[in-house]
Amino acid sequence: MLISPAWAQGAPAGASGPGYEQFFIIIGMFALLYFLMIRPQMKRAKEHKQMTEALQKGDEVVTSGGVLGKITKIGDTYASIEIAPNTEVQVQRSAIQTLLPKGTIKSI
Repeated sequence: MLISPAWAQGAPAGASGPGYEQFFIIIGMFALLYFLMIRPQMKRAKEHKQMTEALQKGDEVVTSGGVLGKITKIGDTYASIEIAPNTEVQVQRSAIQTLLPKGTIKSI
């Protein structure tokens, strides 16, 4: 009678506030996900793009399919790779995975 029903049904023991702790934990999990997964992937994609843009005739490369060869012609989207004497294949520039040091193919 002296206490209104809203005050009489107060929060249970141990509860404090509207739950900001849970909100901060979720934000922290998204930040951790960003720094452990998304940011490194974006960095690798940027490095790969720079590498494919810097390709030149005569570079020795490995494609994403594992084919080793030397670039003989290079265009905006495609490159010709010599994989054996008088044998060339056309690949997309984005399919070139790794740039090898000069002379690697001869040493194999």
